[in-house]
Amino acid sequence: MSLRVCILETDILRPGLIDQYQGYGQMFKRLFAKQPIPAEFVVYNVVQGEYPSDDEVFDAYLVTGSKADSFGTDPWIQTLKTYLLKRYERGDKLLGICFGHQLLALLLGGKTERAGQGWGMGIHDYKLDAKAPWMSPEVPELTLLISHQDQVTTLPDNATVIASSEFCPFAAYHIGDQVLCFQGHPEFIHDYSRELLEILQTTLGEKVYTNGVASLERDHHGVTVAEWMMRFVAHKPEAKVKASPSA
Repeated sequence: MSLRVCILETDILRPGLIDQYQGYGQMFKRLFAKQPIPAEFVVYNVVQGEYPSDDEVFDAYLVTGSKADSFGTDPWIQTLKTYLLKRYERGDKLLGICFGHQLLALLLGGKTERAGQGWGMGIHDYKLDAKAPWMSPEVPELTLLISHQDQVTTLPDNATVIASSEFCPFAAYHIGDQVLCFQGHPEFIHDYSRELLEILQTTLGEKVYTNGVASLERDHHGVTVAEWMMRFVAHKPEAKVKASPSA
């Protein structure tokens, strides 16, 4: 039976990018089609106030990236925080990417802010700090496309770091079997990252821009992370067996 995942889209792409890429929801759909776990996806753009009806049932909720700050005060962000907290308290599985990664950390007791390290763009490498049964296929290190100037600077108390680098110490984390988040963008492709670099060139400065463009010569683990996410959603922790009373 297929998994059913709700994609909470937290951005509207820049006008020059919409025709080719549609939106982050569609980018995730294209990504997840490349991994082997059967799943179907329904996209709701929460910036426009779209949410699933109360009677819809999903195996997980995925929060996408955004141009907005996770610590912003926009009404739609406050509405989303309330919605996600209800889902968390209900025990639903939650996935977060970039903005979603930061928002869930903030919502669950961590801290997110503008990073002193500045902008991260292009391909970035992370060392893996933990293993879990759903992290299959295994890779020696994690490589993802990134585009961010904010970072999680304090994790929720019950979070476990999965991936880190000197530039981004909390690049991926999970909270038990319920929350899984990545700062990087598994759904990005090289062409989209290249267009973002061109759009942001003046803002980024020459060094970040040049290094970002040069990094795009390499490959990344987007499809691997997509499979990890679907295995995480499908994963059922083993039930603890009660000891039999002694005779």
